[in-house]
This record gives sequence, structure tokens and C-alpha cells, in this order.
Amino acid sequence: MAEVRIVAETRTEFGKGAARRVRRDGKIPAVLYGHGTDARHLTLGSRDFTRALKSGGANTVLTLELATGTELALAKAVVRHPLRDYVEHVDLLLVRRGEKVTVDVHIVVNGDAASGTMVLNDQTTLSIEVDALQIPESLEISIEGAEAGTQILAGDVRLPAGATLISDPESLVVGISLAPTADELDAEATEAGAAVEDAEAATAAE
Repeated sequence: MAEVRIVAETRTEFGKGAARRVRRDGKIPAVLYGHGTDARHLTLGSRDFTRALKSGGANTVLTLELATGTELALAKAVVRHPLRDYVEHVDLLLVRRGEKVTVDVHIVVNGDAASGTMVLNDQTTLSIEVDALQIPESLEISIEGAEAGTQILAGDVRLPAGATLISDPESLVVGISLAPTADELDAEATEAGAAVEDAEAATAAE
């Protein structure tokens, strides 16, 4: 995964009012910590940070351009406004070249299972330990032609060289089962409708 350079400035004002002023200026409050160093309070350009995550994903390694030099960091926690969908705050983890980090990587399922089957995606990410500068954008799984009864466990997923699986290797990632027939779907719909009618009748009788 490519590094992305982004300017980071030292933040000297704190509190909700100061954070609002920072965001009005088109910046994001952030904290950089790790490796036993004191936490550093920073601001990041909102557009630059958003663009970095869109282009490289949540595990993008950021090269922070500070007044004192450059630092490598991962965004460990990105807090978004619950209604307006903008970034309110970022926690950054300091990393070193050659260091291994634990990250959650998105799973991409490719191909089509056998006819008459349905696919259950039980997990959308896997936790792995990997070199900070070799984090994959995704982990790919092929289900092309997979028959009903096929199960792909976390331990079956191919990882990049040098990476170690942290998730439970026995946990289910993708399962293939027989798709319900039209008759079975009709029967389920009938049962659901009957249950609703019974509930309405019970409510009316109260």
C-alpha cells in the first residue's frame, strides 16, 4: 500500500469550542501517539485526509509532514459526525519502517457459486499482523463454482507474504448453502402472514 503525504500542524487550543473552530477552517483535530512518546495534538487538512482514505482505504499509511520533520502513522480511530457524515476527530498511531502492526483488512469475494446456491458472508474483515508498509488493500476469496456445503474459514484465506492471521482461523468467513425453492419461500411468507394476523387479533382482543 502506497504512503500518502499530508501536512500536519501542531494544535495548541483544546476543548469543544476550539475543535469547532478547527473544523470551520477546513481542518480535523487529531492526536498522534505510540512508541512511548507523549501524545501530540495536531490538525490535518480535511480534504487531504478524506482524499487519502478514499484512495488508499482505512489502512492507508500517512506520511505526516510536521514542522519538526516527517512521521509515519495509521489512522486507528476515525470519529464521524452521526448525521452530517464529516470527520470530527482522528486518532493516529505512530509507526516505524519495518514494524509490524495489527489491522483489520476488508474481504473481497470473487466469482459465482454453483447454480441453485446462496452465499453467506459471515465476516467482512479479517485481523492480520503485517509490515506497516505492506498492508494489503483487501484479501480476496474465490467462490467460483463452489457447491452447497462449501465453507471457507479464516485459516483458508491466502495472506500476503510475511503476514500472520490474528482472527480465529476456525471462524467462518463464507458459507455456501442451497438456495430455498419457490415453494419454500411461499411457505415462509404464509407462515409470516399468519403470525402477523395472530398478533393483530391478540392485540384487538385486549
